[in-house]
Amino acid sequence: MFNRIKEWIMEIIKSRLFVTVIAFCVLFAILIQRVFYLQIVKGQYYLDNYKLQIRKTREVPGTRGNIYDRNGELLAYNELAYSVTIEDNGDYSSMTLKEKNKIVNETVEEVIDIVESNGDTVISDFGIILNASGNYEFAAQNETSKLRFLADIYGYQTIDELTDKEENASADDIINYLCEDERYGYGIDQSSMEKSRILKMVNIRYAISLNSFQKYIPTTIASNVSDETVAEIMENSDRLQGVNIAEDSLRRYTDSKYFASLIGYTGKISQEEYNEKKESSKEYTLTDIVGKSGLEQTMDEELQGTKGKEIVYVDSVGNVIETEKKTDAVAGNDLYLTIDKNLQEATYQIIEEKLAGILVSRIQNIMNYDPASAGDSSKIIIPIDDVYHALFANEVIDTKHFSSTDAKETEKKVAALVAEKKASCIAEVMSQLRDPAAASYKSLSKEMQAYMNYIADDLLMDQAGILSSDAIDTSDKTYIAWTKDETISLYEYLNYAISKNWINLSGIPQAETEQEKYSDLNEIYGQILTYLEQTLPSDSTFEKLVYRYMIKVNELKGKDICRILYEQNVISFDEGQYQGLESGQIDPYSFLVGKISSLEITPAQLALEPCSGSAVVTDVNTGEVLACVSYPGYDNNRLANTMDSAYYNKLANDLSSPFYNTATQERTAPGSTYKMLTSVAALTEGIITPSDGVVCEGIFEKVFPNPKCWISPGAHGWLDVTGALQHSCNIFYYEMGYELGVTESGDKKGEDGKPAKTYSSDLGIEKLTKYAEMFGLNEKSGLEISESKPQISDTDSVLSAIGQGTNNYTTSQLARYVTAVANRGKVFQLSLLDKTVDKKGNVVKDYQPELRNEITEVSDSTWNAVQQGMEDMVSTTGTFDSLRLEGFQMAGKTGTAQQSETHPDHALFVGYAPSENPEIAVSVRIANGYNSSYTAEIGRDIVKYKYHLGDTEDIVTGSASMLGVAGAGD
Repeated sequence: MFNRIKEWIMEIIKSRLFVTVIAFCVLFAILIQRVFYLQIVKGQYYLDNYKLQIRKTREVPGTRGNIYDRNGELLAYNELAYSVTIEDNGDYSSMTLKEKNKIVNETVEEVIDIVESNGDTVISDFGIILNASGNYEFAAQNETSKLRFLADIYGYQTIDELTDKEENASADDIINYLCEDERYGYGIDQSSMEKSRILKMVNIRYAISLNSFQKYIPTTIASNVSDETVAEIMENSDRLQGVNIAEDSLRRYTDSKYFASLIGYTGKISQEEYNEKKESSKEYTLTDIVGKSGLEQTMDEELQGTKGKEIVYVDSVGNVIETEKKTDAVAGNDLYLTIDKNLQEATYQIIEEKLAGILVSRIQNIMNYDPASAGDSSKIIIPIDDVYHALFANEVIDTKHFSSTDAKETEKKVAALVAEKKASCIAEVMSQLRDPAAASYKSLSKEMQAYMNYIADDLLMDQAGILSSDAIDTSDKTYIAWTKDETISLYEYLNYAISKNWINLSGIPQAETEQEKYSDLNEIYGQILTYLEQTLPSDSTFEKLVYRYMIKVNELKGKDICRILYEQNVISFDEGQYQGLESGQIDPYSFLVGKISSLEITPAQLALEPCSGSAVVTDVNTGEVLACVSYPGYDNNRLANTMDSAYYNKLANDLSSPFYNTATQERTAPGSTYKMLTSVAALTEGIITPSDGVVCEGIFEKVFPNPKCWISPGAHGWLDVTGALQHSCNIFYYEMGYELGVTESGDKKGEDGKPAKTYSSDLGIEKLTKYAEMFGLNEKSGLEISESKPQISDTDSVLSAIGQGTNNYTTSQLARYVTAVANRGKVFQLSLLDKTVDKKGNVVKDYQPELRNEITEVSDSTWNAVQQGMEDMVSTTGTFDSLRLEGFQMAGKTGTAQQSETHPDHALFVGYAPSENPEIAVSVRIANGYNSSYTAEIGRDIVKYKYHLGDTEDIVTGSASMLGVAGAGD
């Protein structure tokens, strides 16, 4: 038996099964030991440090290239900062939308509290903001932008997909939709939050939704946060699902207001921009930061770096554990401009100081002034009540702060006065609108007319769309009685509009959208009255009208307005002046004029006429632009990266239009600056020779009505081309415009026996157009930023010859024109670009302005006569005495363009320097600038600064400019 057992055991040992069993036992023992080690020995450790590793591919953006001026001065750069981000790294698949929203909203709310408690701010780049009245309104300032925003909200590729209801949605409708919609809403309880808090929540949730809350794609909640915010977020990262701190590259701009109109700013790519860039050589995604305007937009592909990629492993809270593979990002190219930073800044300051000087010279201590009473646009003044009201109209004074807990003494006093007055005004308006026997419009006071006009044209028509401009029959007698004859009341007009179906009921909140659902017209009118009663108390524009008329009748006193400037820190606090205003020792008129003189209150803030200006300086031999200034500017740092929507909206509504590049987008008639072109045309066409002349008798009688010379009554007498340019004689150029349109008839004879002459304005226009096209005035100037299309006059060759008619050009286009005059016929495509350079210092591309054409048809004698006239204009004008004292000579031509009899004329100047061997050309415009001598002074001071003709402190003084001697007429 023993032997059998032994043999059996030996057979088993020798078999393969035994080996297998032993191997399994060993492996099982190892497994048991490993499980024991992991679960028992290291169990608590791994429980505390559990990490769910997930592999993902992440794009690494390249650093955006810097922007420099021609001398290497830094204009735009990148700054490392920390941002708070949120991403979907949890599992919400088993949750309902309501449950998911609750978790995400709680997280977002806590992040908002952390960020704001440390003095930082969350993103504010949503398309809806709170207005001055604390109500929601769209940030977009034009219908197309608004519709694009609405299409994005509703998830459409194009605005054409919007339904009528969606297209007409109000800002409140959108907030309600995003907060409460059962399918797409964010589950935000509006009843438990203030509007400002709701808007912050919607801002963040909408930003998240743009990524469709895709896994591991971060959305920025707050950028450039403090170390305190970073620390608190990291401390609470275990509770803040998906919230993290990320290193960010923020775009920064030096001396931003001087260059914002040129450089623009960056921001997150929109769906529309993404669609446009699909064909680009660069790879764009919906999370990219791109140039939104200016050269940042034009040169985006050069400035954009090339993205890198990395494969990383992240844990359950989104932290990177390990990087497996990495492709380095490549930085974008640096961009060098032709702009001279110092000249650009000095030009901006010279314009601002001149504008302030004009305002100071025109403001008078009178009230209730009618500009029509001046009789001459050059004599229009600015009454002090307009200055007081400007502080409210352009929101220099923040009326919302009047009701805040930290409002000061005078703020509270004014708030109470205005509240009482506004309630009284609304009551009177509503009484008129309920009275079938209400007085006609023209029988009302000026104040009540203003309210009624606002309600009809602005509130009911433009804003709410209740009065449909498309449906109104402008030839209707009742419409004319309201708009022109002013013989009926608004009550009568609105009821008539209802009867004629001129009313769009969808503009009335909670109203039926189909008129037939109302039992009668009275019910419709009642809905309109209800809408007005609900809207007017919180309407900021109506409130500004109340302020205007309170100021006019001295119910709101100048001293209180000035004291509020101190209370709201608009100007640096001065206890003595603050108390002096209250006691009457300091006159509010003198106080405000003094603050404008010192530029503590700027022309841009007041937004009175004038409040804007522009100048372009070129190198006449290359076409490079040395300065391209648009006043006023803005802080593009606040729009870059994550846009400050409230600031954007403030700029968009600013009455001085800082977004409007007055150098490249504002068009006006060129006035007398056009006379060099007419001179070239007349001389080249053989209408006159340099030695021929025309006798100016003050009135031109060959056309009717008879246009006059600017010197009339009076006359210039005999003038040749050079003298006509020097004295800017209109009669001379009327004659040239007339003669360019004259043809001789071979068959008919005149009284003198010579062939009869026939005048054709069209022929004159045709010839003037020919030369305008030679000078490039039929095309944009070539600048690499947005520019308005020029317009050559197509009517009345007599008036067109002096720069009137329908001639309309930008300052940049006039700069190219005068550059060609200075260099005798070389018409360049102006350029702002010098070169692009990679990070190793290698020149990637050297930009050279293109020579568009060269005017070869013009003789040297013609150029001599024209340039001599411009030199003589400067040499005989007192404005330029300071240049002559320095032994320096320049050439130039002033011009004015009339807008209307109740607004100051636009003022222009073009010139070049030095006159003997031109190097630079200058073009200057002040909209509503009164007198072209002021723009001539700006041109002179630009040249003085450029050529160091005097102390810089005497050229750029930091205060309102003294207005010099008036120059030649225009």
